[in-house]
Amino acid sequence: MMLDELKSLWETALGFVFYYPLYMSLLWMIGAAIFYWRHEHGQGSYDQPRPLPNTPPVSVLIPCFNEGDNAYETLSHALNLNYPEFEVIAINDGSRDNTGAVLDRMAAQHSRLRVVHLAQNQGKAMALQAGSLLAKHEFLICIDGDALLDPHAAHWMVRHFVEDPTVAAVTGNPRIRNRSTLIGRIQVGEFSSIVGMIKRAQRTFGRLFTVSGVITAFRKSAVHQIGYWSADMLTEDIDVTWKLQRAGWDVRFEPNALVWILMPETLGGLWKQRLRWAMGGAQVLIKNLDVLVRPSQNHLWPLMMELCLSLVWSYLMALLCLLWVASLILPAGTLPHMSSPLLPQWSSVILGATCLLQFAVSKWLDSRYDKGLGRNYYWMIWYPLVFWIINTLSTIVAFPKVIRLGGGKRARWVSPDRGIRLESKENSHEQE
Repeated sequence: MMLDELKSLWETALGFVFYYPLYMSLLWMIGAAIFYWRHEHGQGSYDQPRPLPNTPPVSVLIPCFNEGDNAYETLSHALNLNYPEFEVIAINDGSRDNTGAVLDRMAAQHSRLRVVHLAQNQGKAMALQAGSLLAKHEFLICIDGDALLDPHAAHWMVRHFVEDPTVAAVTGNPRIRNRSTLIGRIQVGEFSSIVGMIKRAQRTFGRLFTVSGVITAFRKSAVHQIGYWSADMLTEDIDVTWKLQRAGWDVRFEPNALVWILMPETLGGLWKQRLRWAMGGAQVLIKNLDVLVRPSQNHLWPLMMELCLSLVWSYLMALLCLLWVASLILPAGTLPHMSSPLLPQWSSVILGATCLLQFAVSKWLDSRYDKGLGRNYYWMIWYPLVFWIINTLSTIVAFPKVIRLGGGKRARWVSPDRGIRLESKENSHEQE
C-alpha cells in the first residue's frame, strides 16, 4: 500500500514538473502575441521613432567598475544619442584598473560628459544613487558599463513618460553582441524566447517582474519617493521594480529601445551570473512575500505566485531526479518503478515541440530588431540541456544562501565574465 501511495505521489509530482513549464510557455506566447498586436504592430522601424509633442532633457547614468576595456566604446555610443538635449554621467565606483583615466580623458573631449569618482567601491545601487543626485534632469537612462546604446533608445523610452505621468520606469530590449561560442549563440535565442517574451507577456497580463538592469529609464521623482535603489540587494534592478510597483507606479517594457550587451561565454562565468540572479530573486521573494496578505497589492499576486511556483518546481525537479536515481540503485521493491523526470516518456516530445515553437515565435517577434536570429535557431536545441540545468541548480543553491546571508549587508561589484571578444580599435585606444 505504501508503494502504491508513493507511486501516486510520484505521478502527481511528475505531472506538475511537466505541465508547469508547458503551461507557462503557452501563456508567454499568447501574452507576447497580444502585446505585439497592441504595441508593436504597425509602428514601423525601430530607427524611425514617431515624433514627440515635447522632448524633455534626459541624463544618461553609467556606473563603471573595472570597465577600462569597455568604457570608451560604451561612452562613445551614449554620447551619440539622437536626442535634442541630454547629459552623460559616468560614475567610477572605485575601479582598480584604468577606468578612471579613460573616463577623465573622454570628459576632457566631450562637454556633455561628466565624471564622478567614488573613492571606494560602493556597489551599483550606490553608484546609481550618486549619479541620480547629481543629474540635472528628471528622466534618467541607466545602462551598464559595457552596454552600447542605440541612438534612438532615449526617444522610444521618453515617450512613455510624456504620455503617462504614472509611469516610473521603462525598460529596454537588450541584445547580445558576442556570438562567437555556443553559449553566446544560445543566449541570443534566450534573450528573445525567454527574456523578451516574458516581459511582453507580463505587460499584457499585469506587471513586470523586473526591469533590465542594463537598460532602464527612470522618473527621478519616483525613484526618490521609494528611497532609491537598495544597497543590500544583489539584483538592484529586480528590487527597484517591486518597490516602484508596490508604491503604485507603472513600469513598462519598450522593445524598440535597444542596447547591445556582452554576456558570459564560459560555464563558470554563466554559473556565477545565474547564481547572482537567482539569489536576487530569492531576496525579492523573501522581502515581498507579504504582498499575498495585502489586498491593496493584489496587482502583484500573479508575479509572487509565479515566483513561488518556480521555486517549488526547481526543488521538486531535484527531488524527483534523486528518487529516480535511487530507484535504479536500491534493491527491487524498495521503491516503485519510476520513469525519468528528465525525459518523461512520450511527453518529452510535446515539451520539446513547445520549446521549439516558443523559439520560433520569439524569432518572429524580435527579427525586426535583431537581424540574423534565424541562424541561432539551430543552436537553441541545446538550451534545455545546458541552461535549464544551470538555472534549476542555481535556484536550488540560491535560496539557502540568501537565508544564511541575511539582510543589511552591502552588495558590491564583482567583475563579470564578458565573453570572448576580438580586440578592436575602440578598445585599444589607451595604447595610442
